[in-house]
Amino acid sequence: MVKLSGMLSRFSPVRVLVIGDFMLDTYTTGKVKRISPEAPVSVLHVEKEESLPGGAGNVVLNLISLGAKVAAIGRVGYDIAGEQLRDSLEREGVDIEYLLLQKGYKTPVKNRLIADAQQILRVDFETVTPLPEQIEEEVLERLPQVLDKVQILAISDYGKGFLNRQLLQKIIEMAVCKAIPVIVDPKGDDFSKYAGATVIKPNLSEAYAAAKMPASASLDEVANVILQTCGVEMLIITRSESGISLFNKAGQRFDFPVRSKEVKDVTGAGDTVLAMISIALANKLDIKYGAQLANIAAAMAIERLGCARINLSEMAERLLEFDVENKIFDEEHLFALQQALKGKRYSVLGVDSKQGMSTALFRSLRKLSCRDVEKKLIIYVRDNDPDEEFVSLLSSLAEVDFIVLKCESLKNLCDIIHPHQVFVMEGDELLPLDHATALLSRVRDSLNSTAAV
Repeated sequence: MVKLSGMLSRFSPVRVLVIGDFMLDTYTTGKVKRISPEAPVSVLHVEKEESLPGGAGNVVLNLISLGAKVAAIGRVGYDIAGEQLRDSLEREGVDIEYLLLQKGYKTPVKNRLIADAQQILRVDFETVTPLPEQIEEEVLERLPQVLDKVQILAISDYGKGFLNRQLLQKIIEMAVCKAIPVIVDPKGDDFSKYAGATVIKPNLSEAYAAAKMPASASLDEVANVILQTCGVEMLIITRSESGISLFNKAGQRFDFPVRSKEVKDVTGAGDTVLAMISIALANKLDIKYGAQLANIAAAMAIERLGCARINLSEMAERLLEFDVENKIFDEEHLFALQQALKGKRYSVLGVDSKQGMSTALFRSLRKLSCRDVEKKLIIYVRDNDPDEEFVSLLSSLAEVDFIVLKCESLKNLCDIIHPHQVFVMEGDELLPLDHATALLSRVRDSLNSTAAV
């Protein structure tokens, strides 16, 4: 596994443009208690119905959960489903100015019937409808002003007729001219229409179909054909329970095995991968790390029923299971920590690394730690040049949730998220403080005293 220490902490708010096929996902949930007297079929007693943005809309929801600002380009119909879709995205803070209305077009709806946490049937209301020339021209006319506001372009193609070859090529060309990375979730067996994209992300069956190769062919051969014929820089193939494989033009291959605790539903996992890769590339992370983060996010998504939304808080907690060094943050990497602490109460304990790991400190950590997942303990290492072995030892302790280094880090964090309790270790004593500012004052006094000596 690629080492992920600090990768999530490099995330900052980014702006993403999502272009693709938007649809409405409806979940009809209930219980099956009997067989119909009319036919040998189950009777679903409906208890709840919920509708959410689907298709490219699910990519948008995942991006929002990961802290991105999103603009959407696509089409909906003048119908109830289209209205629900637009309203739902707008409530999430998505820029829907470019989500265009098309007369005579029916917004696609996928209704999933679920009983006892199992999907028993899906009912689709959709028609593949070609894009009218007028709508295409409107998209291309508005696109330049949207591209000026974003850092990455995600194309979510569900094959519903919106993304024709001509429109795709012009969209990608405009983005490339502005040096904006383009990542594509493709559809169909002709990937040449995505030529010029930075990354293309098919699943295993889509990759073999696009390469026109039999199932007996090796994945390396398939990847080589796609890279040679489709004019993209990198290829990510999602392989269900086998994880993710990354290929580049240099002939390198990187495999990332899945780490799912339980597979409940693979619905929307590809959208989760597209969103995470987009966030990673927008933050200028190496794509190998982006692929690994996407793999972990997808594993979390398939542990849930329906199209799941994975947020940074959940990602941070899962990453800590793999690498305890992800606990450590400094002032450059506070965004992810702020996300991880959303909705949680936390205590701050100020320590001095030069005092070392004493019995008194360990006893205090045990006292302050809490098994409640909604409560966290943050250790603030007060000295400017902390001992690395001390910090490493702290990060290995289950009682410690996060570690913050340097004075400005704590100030910036507490300005946004106010700690529930603040403590400081003075010698062997655990002292409660009124506020984080009191802890910062002690740090400044300590530094001034050291400088005077």
